[in-house]
Amino acid sequence: MNRRAHFLPRGVSMIRRLRRRLPFSLRTTLSGAVLALGAAFATAPAHADQCDEIAKVLANQIDGLKVSFRAANIVYLTHPAAKELSLGCRGQNYSIELYAKGDRRPKPDFYSLVGSAAALAFTVTKDDTTTGSARCLKRMGLLRGDKVSMRYRRLNMECTRTKTEASIAITRSRDD
Repeated sequence: MNRRAHFLPRGVSMIRRLRRRLPFSLRTTLSGAVLALGAAFATAPAHADQCDEIAKVLANQIDGLKVSFRAANIVYLTHPAAKELSLGCRGQNYSIELYAKGDRRPKPDFYSLVGSAAALAFTVTKDDTTTGSARCLKRMGLLRGDKVSMRYRRLNMECTRTKTEASIAITRSRDD
């Protein structure tokens, strides 16, 4: 019988036994992995907070825009110039999506609303987002059809129209 182990507290001898079983490199690897997992879970970003923050900025900066409600990753907004307006966060291929639906022939107020909302959401100039959204919505027609996809200033724009409505979805891919 080991006299030294007899006088040591019970936990100390148990640690020595465990250290004998695992090689040093495996012990350091496991402890590093546990620390990395702990850090990853402790500092995981809250995507919902970012989406809510962008929605609040939009509501504060654009006259007449109000935050309606939130469902899953989508914040629904209301404005007199649009029939539907929503802000989506963290999809499979995009980080932020702005969706707006209006009349089949949009009015200048609609273009202005989409341009300023996209400028605030994607941190691009208002002139660029207004120009891009107007180009996308005006390209739909007899020659190009009722669904137009284009890329303008690192923003993906997809415009669709039906007999009564026109809509635009503006996204930025995760790579940009």
